[in-house]
Amino acid sequence: MENKKPDNIVYSEDKGYNASMLPYSTSVGAPVIRIDDLVSWKSRGISNVNKQFENKFNELKLQYENLMKEYEWNELVYNSKFSFEPVIGEIYHMYRANDGMNFLSLIGPNEWNKEHIGTFKLNSDKKWIALHEKEKNLF
Repeated sequence: MENKKPDNIVYSEDKGYNASMLPYSTSVGAPVIRIDDLVSWKSRGISNVNKQFENKFNELKLQYENLMKEYEWNELVYNSKFSFEPVIGEIYHMYRANDGMNFLSLIGPNEWNKEHIGTFKLNSDKKWIALHEKEKNLF
């Protein structure tokens, strides 16, 4: 008589009892063994990271554009004509003269009839802050 094993026992002649080593469950009560779906996990991860990179890039791009605008306004004001030393915290107005040169003045735009370019304030870092600008495409 042969030494028969019951169907619910996992036994092999060369490996013996190896149910715990198999990549699949060997009984009805065993937990289901599933292979993780790494493709969808990677895809979700890449999508989330790319969104973060895109948001950070857009944030940096906006900061760069604002910085360039500030630089251009400061370049314009510092290259304009004025015959006084500007005071920190004071508000100044830039106008275009008849000869096309820009000049800085304390006189407000509604006090005389000159082409008003913008209103600026000098901060403690000697940076001109645009408070109001008339023309958008000066550069």
